[in-house]
Amino acid sequence: MKYLVPALAAVGGAYAQSSCSVSGTTTINAAADASALSACSTFSGSIAIASGLGAPVSIPGVRRITGDLVATNNSQIPSISADSLQTIGGAFILNELQILSTLSFPQLSQVDSIQWNALAGLQLLSFTTGVQQASELNIQNTQLQTLDGINLAVVDTVFITNNNYLNDISMQLGNITNSLNIESNGGNVSAIFPNLIWANNMTFRNVSQIALNSLVSVNGSLGFYSNEFESLQCANLTTVGSNKGDLTIVSNQNLNNVSFPSLKKVGGGFSIQNNTELMVIDGFPKLATITGAFDLYGDFTNVSAPALNEVDGAFNIQSSAQLGGCDAFQKLKSGSQIRGKYYCNGTVAKPSGVGSSPSTTGSGSSKSSSTGAANAMYIPTAAAGVMGVVAAMFGLL
Repeated sequence: MKYLVPALAAVGGAYAQSSCSVSGTTTINAAADASALSACSTFSGSIAIASGLGAPVSIPGVRRITGDLVATNNSQIPSISADSLQTIGGAFILNELQILSTLSFPQLSQVDSIQWNALAGLQLLSFTTGVQQASELNIQNTQLQTLDGINLAVVDTVFITNNNYLNDISMQLGNITNSLNIESNGGNVSAIFPNLIWANNMTFRNVSQIALNSLVSVNGSLGFYSNEFESLQCANLTTVGSNKGDLTIVSNQNLNNVSFPSLKKVGGGFSIQNNTELMVIDGFPKLATITGAFDLYGDFTNVSAPALNEVDGAFNIQSSAQLGGCDAFQKLKSGSQIRGKYYCNGTVAKPSGVGSSPSTTGSGSSKSSSTGAANAMYIPTAAAGVMGVVAAMFGLL
């Protein structure tokens, strides 16, 4: 008998070890399956929640999942929780969970990637500690009102789109190594990144408030399209497109102030277009070098860039209003500092971008001229932004 107890203990230990480690994915088909994992401090493998499970799922006791945690195509599951889970080594995937309304992971702080889509009932997160580490954050088509509980410091990719009730996107992000895309979220959404210093590529669409006060450098492209904010300020930004990227500010209907007081170089195209309330473009006092096109059109009355001394692509300024500022740019063209095709004029009937054939409506514009072939060739690399490529093409005409 004295040998029987240790033997049974050994069998039990072997069973527990086996149930805590799988070579692929273990599937939770019932609430009891999830509860049975409570003996596993670390679960080695991935966990999937069956699409037909209609009860709340609670995964108690597990602190670490080395693989993925997945729930997809389930129209019945109301809640998913894990009271002790701190780390998901793989992807946290939630997709097409129509009535999921509770997501409770109070200790979760590290995930390889968050991939959530089509969560029609999810409005809030119960992430007390807060996720601070993830390589990817992809949230689409949810009813989330805030991202409280997700406060990343460093990330590779952020893609937050089509969350119609989401009006608060704020994080402690310091670096974005691949890209950030925020588009078509709540009608009053704010994008606040007070600690962001460096990013590779960033695109903002349909944003009502933005804060990028610490941003110093964007390696690729930086674009602002169809936003609602009135003022755009990047006080510390010095470089955009060190890897042939563009700076683009297009169709922001309320924008009346643009201030980039430290910006010195754009390594691709520089485009400010169709911002109907922007009357004066003078917020780039240190901008000296543009490797692609300088392409501005709209209703503005004056453009100035006093430090500008090199534009390698085409140069285009068109305004429907009487325009001041062209004389200074004409001097740069005459001195071959503008190397591509040149046009600068006001009272243009239909202002448009590089390569268009504008016609003026009167004589109330500043001095302008249009010259022919470029004096130098700009050849963008494969990493160049779209506007930089367009700049090169028309700069050679």
